[in-house]
Formats: sequence, C-alpha cells, structure tokens
Amino acid sequence: MKALEGIRILDFTHVQSGPTCTQLLGWFGADVIKVERPGVGDATRKQLVDVEGADSLYFTMLNHNKRSLTLNTKHESGKAVLERLIRICDVMVENFAPGALDRMGFSWERVQEINPRMIMASVKGFGPGPYEDCKVYENVAQCAGGAASTTGFLDGPPLVTGAQIGDSGTGLHLCLGIVAALYQRERSGRGQRVLAPMQDGVLNLCRVKLRDQQRLEHGPLKEYSQYGEGIPFGDATPRAGNDSGGGQPGRILKCRGWEDDPDSYTYFITQAAVWESICDVIGRPEWKTDPDYATPPARLPRLNEVFGAIEQWTMTKTKFEVMDICNPLNIPVGPILSMKELSVEPSLRESGTVVEVDHPERGKYLTVGCPIKMSDSPVDVVRSPLLGEHTDEILREVLGYSDEEIVSIRDAGAI
Repeated sequence: MKALEGIRILDFTHVQSGPTCTQLLGWFGADVIKVERPGVGDATRKQLVDVEGADSLYFTMLNHNKRSLTLNTKHESGKAVLERLIRICDVMVENFAPGALDRMGFSWERVQEINPRMIMASVKGFGPGPYEDCKVYENVAQCAGGAASTTGFLDGPPLVTGAQIGDSGTGLHLCLGIVAALYQRERSGRGQRVLAPMQDGVLNLCRVKLRDQQRLEHGPLKEYSQYGEGIPFGDATPRAGNDSGGGQPGRILKCRGWEDDPDSYTYFITQAAVWESICDVIGRPEWKTDPDYATPPARLPRLNEVFGAIEQWTMTKTKFEVMDICNPLNIPVGPILSMKELSVEPSLRESGTVVEVDHPERGKYLTVGCPIKMSDSPVDVVRSPLLGEHTDEILREVLGYSDEEIVSIRDAGAI
C-alpha cells in the first residue's frame, strides 16, 4: 500500500510550482486528476519542444503519475462535472491568478459548502500585502525572496540560481502543508485552506542569510571572504561568492583539467576538527602549530592565502581524486558535478533518483525520480498523461456518468 493510497487530488495546477507538488502526491500514491483546457492543456506541453509532435520535457518531467481530464469550466455542463469532482476529491490544488476560482464560481466558501472535508491548497506569488495580486515567476520569486541579493560575488550584480527554489521549492512546501492538513483532518473532520506564497518559500530557504542580517548588527561577518580582504560591510547581508554559509570557511577550487573542463572544480571546507589533516594533505605541516594558522580565528584574516595553498594542491588532482584522498580523513569536499555526469551516474539510477521513462510520442526520456525514499511506500514513476487521455475513464469510473451522458457532455463542448 502506498502512503497516500485512497486520497484523490483535484489538480488545477499548471507550469511548475503546482505540478511539482501534485507530482509528489502522485508519487506517494494519491490519485491525481489533472484538469486541463480542451484542445490546449497545460501551457508547458508545448513550451521548449525538442521532439516535434510530442509533449515537451518541461511538461513530462513535472506531470508523472497523473491522469488527464479535459474540462471547459466556463460551460454549465463543465461546471456540473467540476462540482461532482469537488464532492468526491480530498484536495484541490491550484495556482491560478488571484481571484480566478472566485470568478469561476468556486470560491473557498462555495467549495466548503459542496465538500466540508475538502482541503484547498494554493500557490501564489506573494502572501497578503501590497503585492498579493502580482504575477510571479521563478526568477521574480528568487529576487523578491532574498536569494538573488545574497547570490554572486561582492563586486558583481545579484544572481539567480539554477536550482528552481521559487517554483519547485514552493511546490515542496505546499506538498508538506497538504499532508499536514490531511493528517489534521483525521482528527478534526474538517478541510482547510493551505497557502504557499513563492516569496515565503524562497525566504524560508534563505534563512541563514536572514540569520547573517541580524549578526551584522553585532559586527562584521568574519567567515565571509571580504572580512579577510579588509572590505567594510554595509547594512545588509552581502553577496558572498562561494563562501560557506555554515560558519566553516569553504570555497570552490580548481582541480586538474580546469582549463578545458568548466566543471573541473571541487568544494573544499576547512573544518576546524580536521585542520591538521588538511595541513598534512596539502604539504603545510608547519601550519598545525603556527599561531597565525593553528586556530580558526587566526585563519580568518588569511583565508585567501589558506585557500590559495589548498588550490595549489587540488590543481594537481582530479575532482574525484580529491574526494578519494579527503573522504577517508573526514575532510568535507565535494566534486562539482555537471548535469551530464549526474545523468549517467549508476548509483542515481539504482536508487531511483534518476529514472528512464518510455513515452508513446517521444520515446524514452530521462527524468528525476522521487527525492524522498520511504521503505513501505516505494515509488513507480509513471509517464505523464497525454492531453485528455483519461477523460472518459474518470467520468465513467470516478464520477459515475453513463456512456450516453459522456457523449452528451462532449457534444455540448464541455470536455
């Protein structure tokens, strides 16, 4: 039995943030019914198309383990179908523009009347406040949530990260909120609203930078590279390049082959507990007792020199040789792995973190699998649905419509 088996999700989401959430729920065993516009579907089906005539990877990689139902909710027959879906589903997930459901005739109050046990979960760009009606995309969320202002190097502009912390990150937050609401419903018998604003989700993931904002009130952030370089701090958490955010100084360093390979780098942390081992590895045993290097406070003004010496050593090794040498000594290091390297890593295939899926239109493609592993709820990654593939099946088997009624609804243009 899967963890969420028996739970039915009414999926009114599109693009990335909402589909990330509902895909997770599907991976955990919920029956996810994705509602799409007839003849159009989710906008990402035809965005960034790489195989002509097939759904894009943008769509397929965000909509596994779902069934597709096409429905025109502007049509009276379509509204009747939607009302019946609300009666039998446990959760409605949506990331429409603010007020869209109200205009459709299905406000939160109306949904509660139809099904008091319904959980309505929403992704929005901003929470209540001056910007709550603004449209938000991934990079906007990263900027408004504080990530961009603290990413990049001190002498450069703010940067967004390639990790989709605004969209997929918010989807993860919303999924947790839904599961918590389902658990609470077991005791209360009532549904509730769950809101996950993208700005809030990004800020939650930037908590260490909010920590540093408060630390600034009591003096400079000594583990930041600019402290050792004598550059004064301003009144806001600065961009810190590749400095470690955990208090243990760390940086990305070149490895052998860096001249030709843009990913021939390693992340190296000078953890205090293994400092003596680091000194031995890089050929600087005298630093173990030298008062200018022996303690973390003494090293802070000299981090450029320290990491320069470490890099002279890492440049003689491949990033994997650095791992092989440092791991047995408990020195925290990690290779910079490219998407190409990750896509062919056997261990990720074996664990189900990277999965190959067969699709009737595009053939085999590679996708991410469930990042959460549960011993009693294994995940089978099922291909994304074709547009409207399960419409008749859902109307007949889930909602109890007869074949004649389905024909009538189709002839009316509602599906």
